[in-house]
Amino acid sequence: MNNAVNDGVWSGSWVARRLGVALTGDDGRGGEDLRAMLGLALRRNPKRAHLLVSNVLGKHVPQKPSVVYGHGVRLGRRVRALLGPERAARAVVLGYAETATGLGHAVADGLGTAPYLHSTRRPVAGVAPAGGFEESHSHATSHLLLPADPGMLGGDGPLVLVDDEFSTGNTVLNTIRDLHARYPRGWYVVVALVDMRSARDVRRLERFAAEIGARVDLVSAVSGTVTLPEDVLEKGQGLVARYASGAAGPAGRAQAAEPRQDSPRAPEGARTVDLGWPAGLPDGGRHGFTPGHRARLEAALPAMAGRISDALPAGARDVLVLGFEELMYAPLRLAGELERIRDGEVRFSTTTRSPVLAVDDPGYAIRSRVVFPAHDEPADGPGERYAYNVAGGGFDAVVAVVDSAGDTPALHAPDGLLARLAEQVPYVLLAVVPSYVPAPPRAPERPAMLPEPLRGPAFSSYAPEEVGWLLQDLSDVTLEAPTEEREEAIQSGGAHYAESLPVEYQPSARYQELFHAALDASAARIARAVGVVTETVLGELPHSRLRSGGGTPAPRPVLVSLARAGTPVGVLMRRWARFRHGLELPHYAVSIVRGRGIDANALRWLAAHHDPRDVVFVDGWTGKGAITRELARAVEEFEKTEGISGFDPEIAVLADPGSCVRTYGTREDFLIPSACLNSTVSGLISRTVLRADLVGPDDFHGAKFYRELADADVSTDFLDAVEARFSEVTDEVAKAVKELPAEDRTPTWAGWRAVERISEEYGIHDVNLVKPGVGETTRVLLRRVPWKILAHRGAGADLDHVRLLARQRGVPVEEVDELPYTCVGLIHPQYTRGATGADGKAVNV
Repeated sequence: MNNAVNDGVWSGSWVARRLGVALTGDDGRGGEDLRAMLGLALRRNPKRAHLLVSNVLGKHVPQKPSVVYGHGVRLGRRVRALLGPERAARAVVLGYAETATGLGHAVADGLGTAPYLHSTRRPVAGVAPAGGFEESHSHATSHLLLPADPGMLGGDGPLVLVDDEFSTGNTVLNTIRDLHARYPRGWYVVVALVDMRSARDVRRLERFAAEIGARVDLVSAVSGTVTLPEDVLEKGQGLVARYASGAAGPAGRAQAAEPRQDSPRAPEGARTVDLGWPAGLPDGGRHGFTPGHRARLEAALPAMAGRISDALPAGARDVLVLGFEELMYAPLRLAGELERIRDGEVRFSTTTRSPVLAVDDPGYAIRSRVVFPAHDEPADGPGERYAYNVAGGGFDAVVAVVDSAGDTPALHAPDGLLARLAEQVPYVLLAVVPSYVPAPPRAPERPAMLPEPLRGPAFSSYAPEEVGWLLQDLSDVTLEAPTEEREEAIQSGGAHYAESLPVEYQPSARYQELFHAALDASAARIARAVGVVTETVLGELPHSRLRSGGGTPAPRPVLVSLARAGTPVGVLMRRWARFRHGLELPHYAVSIVRGRGIDANALRWLAAHHDPRDVVFVDGWTGKGAITRELARAVEEFEKTEGISGFDPEIAVLADPGSCVRTYGTREDFLIPSACLNSTVSGLISRTVLRADLVGPDDFHGAKFYRELADADVSTDFLDAVEARFSEVTDEVAKAVKELPAEDRTPTWAGWRAVERISEEYGIHDVNLVKPGVGETTRVLLRRVPWKILAHRGAGADLDHVRLLARQRGVPVEEVDELPYTCVGLIHPQYTRGATGADGKAVNV
């Protein structure tokens, strides 16, 4: 690849020919200005096939920093002329992460007097969101607004929203709708490098402005329209699959980054330069950037750029300054100053989390890509990150500029960004900008910062992206007590069941065989239920909010499983969403304790990092519905005490035999193999613990990670076995989901009524000691002191493991008719250590 990215050929011609995509400009010169501004590439994104690649944004295409900055400043000056001096002085500028953070800064600079804030996809502990919105076509859709000054958005002056492109208007409408409800104002100005709206989209924005009673103007550098054939998404995905696999042949081949043969470098070869960044100066607009901050930065730029220049080798004439995802403005301004003081050519671009196909063809905008793992410990888990058009760019040196949150061991690892750059460029220089975090309020009612979620492999055997545990690690605390002692303490009122843990059941060889046989027999059945409940969540729950102006749902649920039975189901739902829709859903596990409620600190953390309306609670199955009721009470109490609303207590479950919820995969009571075991099928995590001497008022609930049981762990085996059946049940799931609207899914609470009847008929007089369903019965046999098992007459293989456990523990199995469940487990109603079995004699524990 030559230094010029497009070698004089329009960098959209490759995609235009193959997909039939056409760009039509409004410049009166046949679209020349539009094509100069934009190229085309193919997304690795299930929602939109094509990507408009800006040549002047400084994101995917290395460009002169003076060109990048100049476009933004000129747009800002046009906005100032539109608003007039008085309104411009009261304006606030809001930029969009990640692509337009630098552009928004430059627009604010052009306005001159406006404070600047950009949205972010990086939650910051201790900073409460002042708003949020969705970008439906993006690879990572959720945006947070985290101003250090909550009143920054509260004025009545114009709000200037800056994005790199204005294609449909959905993102801007989502933003204005959210913010106008919180901070109404009379004038919005939308700024973009390119305006590609259709006539229909233009009319939609006009109707929206009339609806909210505000003026909405648009300022852009160029405008036009993009024409897409009806099959563009299917054709685009086919091209991505073909070229990514290498099946396209050498001509126009997919281009990853291959090491330069003339200058191999070791990963540790990257040098570091101390910028001398001014103390307390924000690194950008994530928490707000004022004109005063801008003045401080400009005063410090010459010295900082001088340090970079002095650290570069004398022969380095072609230099790339590479920013880091949302960190665009500081690297851009450093690059601009470097361009001013150095001979040779300086270019600017940044890394990105957006996956784009690279094709080494002059008519394609993304000629090469460098792939490396995320190095800022993102809240949504690890994943690949990219630097485009760096490999083969002919650069003599790269100056990588990251904030200190991104200066982690992963950055310096053998497969990290610095090592990957060193494979391509003779000289790599690292400059670190201190990450700015606003000071917490002086006297908070409780600590503002809660710890980040625990993730595997440090906590649990699940992969880190599968689930984040909003728990504290109590692995070093002895919490286990013999089953008989626990039961006596619980029933006597001397202890709560969540204050200790049962000794982990070690399955016999016969029991392990039953588990694997049950998994083989039920994997497809479970896969179908996973598909149905996930599709229901994506398509019907209010968390799947409609796109602006109507249209199909744009789902972005945040899965929150109730640890620990719900967690394997949450992982499977996340896998189904990725398998069927290419969605990477956030997933967390939280603790809920009967009689004590849900972990309020976990809800506080979720509210600080996500919109509560997006949260979907997930559990494995319903029994009598006690946890369903517990969650409803807990959420109501949380809203009253915390003043945070939006959490919906509706639970999505794999199986709802108790008819307690509306969102389920099935209402059949069948064996879910994850109920057969304890921690060894749940990521090696114990059930959750809530004890006053271990869990303070500002702590997450606790749990243990049983690392010592790794040899017996089948957590991943269970998940993989079910996921392997996804493809064969896809049609069944689609049919079942299509039929859902005709079904009456209103909870009948039949399970609760059956439990009350059984409690009275058997003289128990305590519904908490009646555990209905295969899953709950299994738990009784593994954790509690069982009295007897009621089995539906004629129940077959689904109860093989229950019968085995009952024999091992000396517990009778009584077959009964008219049981709404496959089985019910009864805990001994008057337990003492001398009366554990049905006949009052000790059982074999």
